[in-house]
Amino acid sequence: MKRLSFFARTSADHPRGPDPTPPAPSCPVTRSAQSAATATPPQETPADRVVSEAIAFLTGPGAAANDDIPRRIAEVREEIARTGTYRQTRAEITLGARVAWRNHARCVGRLHWQSLKVRDRRDATTAEEVFEACVEHIRTATNGGNIQSTTTVFAPREPGGAQIRIWNPQLIRYAGYRRPDGTCVGDPANADLTEAFQRLGWKGRGGRFDVLPLGIQMPGEEVELFELPPDVVLEVPLTHPDLPWFAGLGLRWHALPVVSDMRLEIGGVSYPAAPFNGWYVSFEIGARNLSDRDRYDMLPAIAEHMGLDTGSTRSLWKDRALVELNVAVLHSFEEAKVRIVDHHVVSKQFCTHIEREERAEREVPTDWTWIVPPLSSSTVPTFHRTYENRDLRPNYYRMPSAWPDPGASSQTSVTVRVREKTRRAVSASSNRPRQSPDSAQTMA
Repeated sequence: MKRLSFFARTSADHPRGPDPTPPAPSCPVTRSAQSAATATPPQETPADRVVSEAIAFLTGPGAAANDDIPRRIAEVREEIARTGTYRQTRAEITLGARVAWRNHARCVGRLHWQSLKVRDRRDATTAEEVFEACVEHIRTATNGGNIQSTTTVFAPREPGGAQIRIWNPQLIRYAGYRRPDGTCVGDPANADLTEAFQRLGWKGRGGRFDVLPLGIQMPGEEVELFELPPDVVLEVPLTHPDLPWFAGLGLRWHALPVVSDMRLEIGGVSYPAAPFNGWYVSFEIGARNLSDRDRYDMLPAIAEHMGLDTGSTRSLWKDRALVELNVAVLHSFEEAKVRIVDHHVVSKQFCTHIEREERAEREVPTDWTWIVPPLSSSTVPTFHRTYENRDLRPNYYRMPSAWPDPGASSQTSVTVRVREKTRRAVSASSNRPRQSPDSAQTMA
């Protein structure tokens, strides 16, 4: 297998923009004491903040992970005093990751939070080991189409800020190639990342569905690019049950959505590399990825094939084309035996989740703008409710892009080297990709 190693000094350990971490809650006991004091309270140190969040986690939803909570808290205090952080147990990470999913206000699929499979790969110390763990994540989570919700947790951010970064927003993403006329071949959402990889020497095939390599940067090291094995990415070619011409559009989408640009926060410890996946809701593909004007923008082409009047909005051509595109997505995934859920079912499931959490006397922070689907919104039960949206921890938080601004390249010494290296193949025989008719490359 080919590994593309690009040695480019960047500032990925200190990415663009401020860290979006919200301030950690202070300890209730300390807060009460400070309120009663007449003197100005001392400023909370980073170590104090870690202690505060650790205690909140260990005495809250994480309590069940420890038989002796006072002893564990004493261990954590001592380790933080020595090192500025502490190493969490596997049980703490497992419970913390599941609760983080439960607390994430923008996810509509939280009914299944307790079934999340948590893979502890904090032992991965090289970019190659991180890459192979990501490949194994894709293989096991794909599970032959019976998608398994999974997160892989790599080493945490160090007290000084050094951290592992996966440059890709998802482990599987299609390249976007900008053309001089302003158009884009492929996925425009990934055009900036594609150009960042091209500046480092990567050369794509120029197709609409070229799978991007993974960019992995270890603390204090250069980013390295790795091509995903061609047999690990399961893809579904899109057809329609009633429109034979639909297959000729050459559309497809990958089966597994693995988000990799969100950091996992558990008890004061930050894991900037913690890829996470559930399974697709059909509208994510049909009503966003393939239909948005700044993505694949397929609605005009579909409407034209349907013979719709695109000159007037009163023909509702966009609505009608959008429905048929979503029909195709659901039909194709079902035919391929790949797990997916439609917006009606997942909305009912979310309401069930709310009922369960209310019975357990737990909050359900919810962002209405993300929970309500972009398709047939008023027909689902989540549309007709109001929600509280609070930041509860543990949780997942979006991070700024890891790659540097193009304008910074003139100030960055870049040496590009491509080397061949024989590596142990990661087997994924059960996840053979389904190629669409217009496949332009073999990486997918």
